[in-house]
Formats: sequence, C-alpha cells, structure tokens
Amino acid sequence: MRYVLDLSYDGTIYAGWQIQHNAVAVQEVLENALSTLLQQPISILGAGRTDAGVHAHQMIAHFDFQDFLPEHSYNKLNGLLPKDIAIRGIYRAVEADFHARFSATKRSYQYRIIQQKDPFEEAYALWVRQALDLVLMEKATESLLITEDFASFCKAHGNNKTTICEIFHAHWEIQPSVWIFHVGANRFLRGMVRALVGTLLEVGLGKISLEEFGRIIESRDRSQAGPNVAAKGLSLTEVLYPEGSWVAISKITDARRERTEKSGQKDT
Repeated sequence: MRYVLDLSYDGTIYAGWQIQHNAVAVQEVLENALSTLLQQPISILGAGRTDAGVHAHQMIAHFDFQDFLPEHSYNKLNGLLPKDIAIRGIYRAVEADFHARFSATKRSYQYRIIQQKDPFEEAYALWVRQALDLVLMEKATESLLITEDFASFCKAHGNNKTTICEIFHAHWEIQPSVWIFHVGANRFLRGMVRALVGTLLEVGLGKISLEEFGRIIESRDRSQAGPNVAAKGLSLTEVLYPEGSWVAISKITDARRERTEKSGQKDT
C-alpha cells in the first residue's frame, strides 16, 4: 500500500530535505522515525528538495508499507520526531502509482523580508535595512506571470532537462512588520525563488531598472541576475494534487473493521 504524509518542518538546522552523506537532512530523520514505528526499513520520497535552512509549512511525501498502519500511528510518529518536524496528516493513496513529486500539479513558496530589526522575525526573515520601492518591485513581479523560461534564476550548470516553468501567481503581501513574496508554479528550478527575490530586491533598491530586469529574463544567464537571498526567509507553503488523490487513514481503519465484523458474522 502507498501512504502519504503531510508534514511541516523548521529547516534551520537541517542540510535540506534530501538525505546527505555528511549532514543531517529532514528525509533521514523522518525515515528513521518511520522505520522505528513500523519495525522495518522504510524509504520515503518527497514532493521536492528544499535546500539547507529552508522551511516547509507543507511538504508531501509518500512511502510503501505492506499492511494497514497501526492504530494511533499519527500520534506515535509525532512522538518519535523532534520538535522541529511535525506530521499534519497520514493518508492512503488512492492510486498505486501516486508519486509525491511527479503527481503534484502546483507548488507555492513564500519569502519573508523585514525592514526593521525584529527579534520575533529575525530567524525566519531577511532584514533589509535600506528603503525599498514596492511599486517597482510589484511591476517587476508582474512580468513573471508572462515569463516562460527561468534560466536566469536557476543554479548555473544544473541538471535541468528544461528551464521552462509556468508561474500561476506572484505578488507581494505587505503586513505591518513583514513583507512577504508569494509565488506558485507548476515546477521550480533549484535556487529559483531565492534568485528571483534577490533580483527583485535589486529593483526595489534602485540597482536594476524595470527594463534591465526584462533584459535579465531574456538573457537566460544566471550571472546577470541578482544574488540568492538567505535561505532562512524561504518556506514551501503548499503542494497541490488532483482531487481525490488520497483518503484519510480513519476511513481505511473503518473499512477494515467493517470487513472484520462481516467476516466474524459469516463464521458464526
């Protein structure tokens, strides 16, 4: 059976999502907890690979297990995990070929910026001390909605089969203490959101004009864009799938109990 995990994590101390040979990653910690719970080696696959220090309000992962999950597995798994990783839900995939990465239809990220020192935001936001021109940043952001090739905003010499992405939404949310950049797309390239924010900030600081921002996109040259901003301000916020991709564990448990009761009645 294929099971689906909906989880969140604070990525501050981790070397990213994917297992590393010389550092601790979220995937490794989760696999160890699942293996302990189910008393056999369990491998999981996630919806994407967040980099070192990047957080996730929602990450989706899947794993295979030959039996029904034990009762109260949700609470037991959370009890085995450290305080910076939390399971939000456990489900069973409806289709056997469901894949946390390849079945996803949309992913959304947010990046947090503060314009004044804030001890409650400092660990999860970038402090930009200079004044920013929000109007120019918004205009530059709008151009992302009609952009197809994001080669200028991905890691140079990466192993991308294509740098074509479809941006569904991109905008800035202004709150009293924090500015939040929201962006959603069918796929993201490695380092893409941090490069986008870094370049948009240069627009807001007056280092790059709107015309230059457009030329950077057209250049498809990573060296022309702004620097990657710090990982601590970035969070994966949502991963979407076709409706009905999974069912709740409680429904599975109820179905098993119903079959057991019927079987007992026949035996009687």
